Amino acid sequence: MVTTNKILKQVMSLKPTERAELIDKLLYSLDKPDSKIDALWAEEAERRIDAYEKGQIKSISLAKVLEKYSRRDPSGK
Repeated sequence: MVTTNKILKQVMSLKPTERAELIDKLLYSLDKPDSKIDALWAEEAERRIDAYEKGQIKSISLAKVLEKYSRRDPSGK
């Protein structure tokens, strides 16, 4: 019987790009696309773009977002 440790040992001998491809395939196998969820996210994205273009919401720079989360302590405060 093949164990996860044996598989991992084999996987670690692969090139980084091959490991990344394997990871992508494994994640895909766990998270099957759902057209209903995709449609809901597309609608939400359109609502957010429209609100931004109308000046109803403002953007936040990536630097500010990263700064906010880099200052958080492990308890989430």
